[in-house]
Amino acid sequence: MNPRIKRNLAGWLCVICMLAVAACGSAQTKAPETERQSLGTETQMSGEGQIKEEVKQATEVPEADTVAQKASGEAGTEIRVGSLKGPTTMGIVNLRKKAENGETVDTYSFTMATAADEISAKLVSGDLDIALIPANLASVLYHKTQGKIRVADINTLGVLYCVTTDESIHSVEDLTGKTVVTTGQGTTPEYALRTLLERSGITDCTLEFKSEATEVAALLKEGSAQIGVLPQPFVTAAMMQNEALQSAFSLSEEWDRLDADSHLVTGVTVVRAEFLEEHADAVARFVSEHEASAALANSDVQKTAELVAEYGIIEKAPVAAKALPNCNIVCITGEEMKTALSGYLDTLYAQNPQAVGGSLPGDDFYVQER
Repeated sequence: MNPRIKRNLAGWLCVICMLAVAACGSAQTKAPETERQSLGTETQMSGEGQIKEEVKQATEVPEADTVAQKASGEAGTEIRVGSLKGPTTMGIVNLRKKAENGETVDTYSFTMATAADEISAKLVSGDLDIALIPANLASVLYHKTQGKIRVADINTLGVLYCVTTDESIHSVEDLTGKTVVTTGQGTTPEYALRTLLERSGITDCTLEFKSEATEVAALLKEGSAQIGVLPQPFVTAAMMQNEALQSAFSLSEEWDRLDADSHLVTGVTVVRAEFLEEHADAVARFVSEHEASAALANSDVQKTAELVAEYGIIEKAPVAAKALPNCNIVCITGEEMKTALSGYLDTLYAQNPQAVGGSLPGDDFYVQER
């Protein structure tokens, strides 16, 4: 070949190689921005109304991570989860289905109960690793176990409503001289209601406690009780069964009206400290899965409602679908969790120290984001 041609050809090949390298570098530079766009942005939450509508959106990242972790042969952890029949369990039904389909790194077993003491007993005995329980009960258990309980996230905000056939009742002040049937003695429903009554200066309202929300709903349906406090989804179910029954007010809205410095926190997710120390990565994965499950409960109501019915939380999917938007299902973690929960516990402590176990929990009570 002509030496001149050979020199020209070599020159062109060199240019082509340099352009290829530059293109790769450009692609690598732009990749992080593209990746950031694909992940979406976290919504800022400032108040219960916004939190309800602006739960962090689920992405495909957790599922992609799961596939990658399984492909790498990463060993999962067996996690035993307990929750109460109601909104807290409704927030994890999507996770439960995902686990049953083998789409999680860890292996889950789920226990659902109608009474908080059943779940707390299993947690304290070590038969459960993670539990979704009333917010004040978490503080009580923290003290009873000498600090061996940690709170990982807030899973529900205000889900309690006053329902009645008495058309004269529109606020807490209207409960003067009345009898209210409710559940949750020693937990959130009782202390939230008593706090509201005290702030309103009401001393002659009688509280009658039942062990389950279904009992309260049955009494309202048959007419032997006129006023009840129920959580969702039982509020929706009761109103569909009794046309004379109406929702008089939300306890969380009354709380905000009477105390602008805190919010009513209904449920939290706790983990045994020993389990957290031994399986920190598994707990972090659970919280991530929980966040995605809660987001899906708000964004895909129909699918979630079908799972709610499938798992026996509420009998019919249409009722669950109607109730879900009012259940305030969230997954709040880190400093935002600590601020909201500590403010709520401060209020309960001022009203009755025993409501939170005699004293406020220490900073180690709150799991910080990793």
